[in-house]
Amino acid sequence: MSLLAAVRERTASVLKVNEIFHSIQGESRHAGRPCVFVRLTGCNLRCTWCDTAYAFEEGIDLSVRFVLERIAPYATRYVLITGGEPLVQEGATDLIGELCDRGYEVAVETGGSLDISSVDRRAMLVMDLKCPGSGMSQKNRWENIALLKPTDEVKFVLADRADYDWARDAIARHRLADRCGVLLSPVHGALQPRSLAEWILADRLPVRLQLQIHKYIWPPDLRGV
Repeated sequence: MSLLAAVRERTASVLKVNEIFHSIQGESRHAGRPCVFVRLTGCNLRCTWCDTAYAFEEGIDLSVRFVLERIAPYATRYVLITGGEPLVQEGATDLIGELCDRGYEVAVETGGSLDISSVDRRAMLVMDLKCPGSGMSQKNRWENIALLKPTDEVKFVLADRADYDWARDAIARHRLADRCGVLLSPVHGALQPRSLAEWILADRLPVRLQLQIHKYIWPPDLRGV
């Protein structure tokens, strides 16, 4: 297959898309930046604290080419591919690769249960390792850690002190802070940020405390922001 034919085939791939919108990135080290969000439909996990359950089933079929056309008018070069769990759809890697080829800065949010080896290395991964409070910690694919780049980040969403202790041990055991960025994020409304801050400081953890700033900007039930 010629290079041109391969590109045409990739842009013709079809994805089930929940929503595409322009907003402020609320998480990661890029929090606060304008961003185009592409939320794909479907997830293989069912975390107890999930705030995007509407993405489990809702969505419409769109070609990668059409998604690219929807992104372009926002004139923003930073794009986040999220879900749900975007990697449950094979076409997600086609979209990621095409965006990278076109010079976009691409971030991908993944739940850490699926193989990340097929994701374009030019994209930044934010991999969510599931703590026990999520009910999904047994689904973590620990082999993914060896594939992380220094530009990637690992995120732990914490519901309580037990989740914090579990995350602290995982960070030390896998030397995550030596490999990539590490984010600790309290479940909104369940764990007080001050408590998490005090634990991080007491343990001298080399991590970033992350608050979902979009939840402080927009009403919590407002979609497309």
